Amino acid sequence: MSDTLLEVKNLKKYFKTSKGLLHAVDDVSFTIERGKTLGIVGESGCGKSTTGRCIMRLIEPTSGKIVFDGIDLATLSNRQMRKARKDIQIIFQDPFSSLDPRQTVLQAIAEPIIQNKLIKGTAAIEKRVLELMETVGLAERLINSYPHELDGGRRQRIGIARALSVEPKLIICDEPVSALDVSIQAQILNLLEDLQEKLGLTYIFITHDLSVVNHFSDDIAVMYLGKMVEKAPAEELFANPMHPYTKALLSAIPVPDLRYKQERILLKGEITSPVNLPDQCRFFKRCYSTCAKCKGKEPELLEVRPNHFVACHLCEVGTNA
Repeated sequence: MSDTLLEVKNLKKYFKTSKGLLHAVDDVSFTIERGKTLGIVGESGCGKSTTGRCIMRLIEPTSGKIVFDGIDLATLSNRQMRKARKDIQIIFQDPFSSLDPRQTVLQAIAEPIIQNKLIKGTAAIEKRVLELMETVGLAERLINSYPHELDGGRRQRIGIARALSVEPKLIICDEPVSALDVSIQAQILNLLEDLQEKLGLTYIFITHDLSVVNHFSDDIAVMYLGKMVEKAPAEELFANPMHPYTKALLSAIPVPDLRYKQERILLKGEITSPVNLPDQCRFFKRCYSTCAKCKGKEPELLEVRPNHFVACHLCEVGTNA
C-alpha cells in the first residue's frame, strides 16, 4: 500500500463571467500521505475552499487529476463518486447552515449511516449514534435536541460526528473553527487532533489563520489568487518563509507579549483581478520586493530547498534578491 493517500495534479477551476474566465483555482498540485495533515492558508477569495470542494467534486473541476487511494476521482461517474465520498468527508465552516434545522442530533448523525446502508435496525443505528456522540464529546441527553437549541461548539461536534459516521480516510476541514469563540476553537482543534491519532485520519485543513494551522499541520500550502505560492513543512515555513506574501501573513500573527515589538508588513496596492489574468506574478501589484521578471512572466512553483517550494522569481536559483 502506498503512503500517498491523495495526489492532486494541475487542478484548475475556472468560472465563466460576463468579462471572461475567473481563475478560482489555477494549476494547483500537491500530495498528502496517510495520517498526515496539509494546511491550506490564504486570505478570502484565494481559492482554498474551492480546492477542497473540487477534490470532493461538490464543484466539478475544469481540468486536472485527483488521485485518491489510487483512483482518479475526475474519471468517476456521478454514481461512482457518491460511493467514493464515503471515504472523503467534509466539515463545513458554519455549523448552523450545514445542519438541517428540522433534524434532531440523532437524525442528523444517523442520516449518513442510513444513506450508505452501513447499519440496519433502529436500535443498532441509535447505539452507533450514541458511540459517535461520546467520541466527539456530545452528552447523551442532547440526542433529541435541535441545532437552534445548541451553541456553535456543539453544532460543530455534530458536523464532526456526521463526518466520522461513515469511517472516512480523508476529512476536508473547511475553516471548521473560524465561526467559533476562541475557547471553543481550542476544544475543537484538540478533538480533531485526538481523532487523528486514534483513528489514523488524514486531514486537509483549510483556514485563513496561520497561527491555528501551525500547531495542526505537518505541511502548509499558501495560496494567493488561485495559485499555490509556497509549500513547505510547517516548522520550515515558519522558520524560513520565502515568498513575500507568506512573510506578510506571518507578520500579521499577534504575539501575546507587550514587550515584543512586532514589525508588520503592510501590503499596499491593488489586488489583481482573477478574471483574464495577465502573464505576470499575481502578487506583483501588492509586492514590496520585485524584480524585472515579475511584471513579464508568472513564476513557477519550484523546489528551492528540500521539500520547500516557492513561486517567486527572487527565490529562483541564480537570481539575486
